[in-house]
Amino acid sequence: MAHAEATLHQDDKGPCALILSGGGARAAYQVGVLLAVARIWRHGEANPFPIICGASAGAINAAGLASRASDFQSSVRHLARSWLLLSPERVYRASVPALLKSAGHWVISVLAGGLGERNPKSLLDNAPLRDLLSELVDFEGIGRAVDDGSLLALSITASGYTSGQSVSFYQGAPTLPDTWQRASRIGLRAEISVDHLMASSAIPLVFPAARINREYFGDGSVRQIAPLSPAIHLGASKLLVIGVAPHAEPPGREKVNEYPSLAQVAGHLLNSVFLDSLEADLERVQRVNNTISLLSEEVRAAHRTALRPLQVLTIAPSRPLERLVMPHRKRFPPGLRFLLGGLGAFRRQGSVLSSYLLFHGDYVRQLVKLGYRDAMKRRKELECFLAD
Repeated sequence: MAHAEATLHQDDKGPCALILSGGGARAAYQVGVLLAVARIWRHGEANPFPIICGASAGAINAAGLASRASDFQSSVRHLARSWLLLSPERVYRASVPALLKSAGHWVISVLAGGLGERNPKSLLDNAPLRDLLSELVDFEGIGRAVDDGSLLALSITASGYTSGQSVSFYQGAPTLPDTWQRASRIGLRAEISVDHLMASSAIPLVFPAARINREYFGDGSVRQIAPLSPAIHLGASKLLVIGVAPHAEPPGREKVNEYPSLAQVAGHLLNSVFLDSLEADLERVQRVNNTISLLSEEVRAAHRTALRPLQVLTIAPSRPLERLVMPHRKRFPPGLRFLLGGLGAFRRQGSVLSSYLLFHGDYVRQLVKLGYRDAMKRRKELECFLAD
């Protein structure tokens, strides 16, 4: 999708927003696109995206950008350096002893019928990620960016395990609303902290949930039925959406004899969490705005509707990202590589799972390069989009 139209609940034209979707290690693709934007952007240090919204790993990128929003180019370079220096050990503990301990806990809990003091929380322990986030994001810088006008709002979405709501926590200018609420989703003003990022990036069952106030929260892409909604509620008039799934026709159904591996099933579930809701929301945007385009300004004024077109530009991978992970499978820690191999994650149909979990500089570099190339191929579109 190049340019689409959406609804806006304001009469005045609002600022441009950046939407960063989830996808685990795949979010490195977004960094490549942002490097291209930083090259194209002609207004020096100014931030072209006063509103930045993210979920899951996209929330980490969003917070990293927002915390240094007063110097956009420098912020993007800092984000890129941090990704390129990644190793799995900086994100989760996957040594053989750690995995044996985790697996043993699951087995004992199942055999004991859950009678133990503590049930297992997740497959992997992502405690190292907390330290990494503290280095990547200057949380006090978010407030400074809001105060100096470089940033209007940062929104981080997480999923409440008790309430079942998709909650968008946002920090921004005092002129913004204190809350909004729709079916199964809500926006709440908050001071963004490392806990919000830990919660938003907590892939179900893979990483443990994080507690914020009264509730435990997990990955922000879970039950996020309207990923574009936070930006619209915060007043955006145009959106740059960076996805992590290629826009392509689904492959034709073909006869298969081999039963799907556990990795293939898990990858299918992760895709449904991270990818499907964004695609559905973009399609919804097109349908609504196609309808709006049929109404004259006089008719809209007579019915006192506040709906108006919203410009959307989407950048997505030109090829499936799981195809890039296979040459780098030996970069997984030995214990995790053994586990994933047993699940079938290194077979062609199971590689989707691997592509979400390989936080390694070599794989990241390939994603960044692809993102940069894809964005530069659409340089004229980006220049026109950013020009206004």
